[in-house]
Parts: sequence; structure tokens; C-alpha cells
Amino acid sequence: MKIFASACFLTVIAAFPAWSATVTNRDGEAAVLVVVEGESRMEVAISAGGTESICPSGCFITTPSGDRIGLQGDETIEIVNGSAVVK
Repeated sequence: MKIFASACFLTVIAAFPAWSATVTNRDGEAAVLVVVEGESRMEVAISAGGTESICPSGCFITTPSGDRIGLQGDETIEIVNGSAVVK
């Protein structure tokens, strides 16, 4: 199920890269974000030092530290010590 959700997620990301929020993991280990878009909920793993594009049309994310943040889809976010820093 996770593989299917990841494949669907990556397909959506590839279709809308210009309007997606960009998340960079500055921590030394992988970070897992919970992404909720409408009725869809998925977990996105971002490797240490990795960058992913998420939320092409807005969403809510929950960070490893438990922070919940609403995104419009054009933000730049850094994960630092498990918390999100929105720029």
C-alpha cells in the first residue's frame, strides 16, 4: 500500500513541480512527514540532506516533532531538528 501511495504521490509531484512546496531535510537522518491533501493522507520520507516537492495545491503537513503546518503549495521548508522552518 505504501508503494502504491508513493507512486501516486510521485506522479502528482512530477505533473506540478512549479507549484509545489519544496521541503529540504537538514537533519542527519531521514524525516517522515505526514501530508494531508483533502481526503488523502500519506507519509513522505525525506532522506538526510534530501529535497522533495509536495503539496501542489495546498495541504497540511505534520513534522517529526509533531508540528502541524498548513501550506499553500509555493513555500520553501527546511526540516531542522525534526521541526519545520518555513521560508
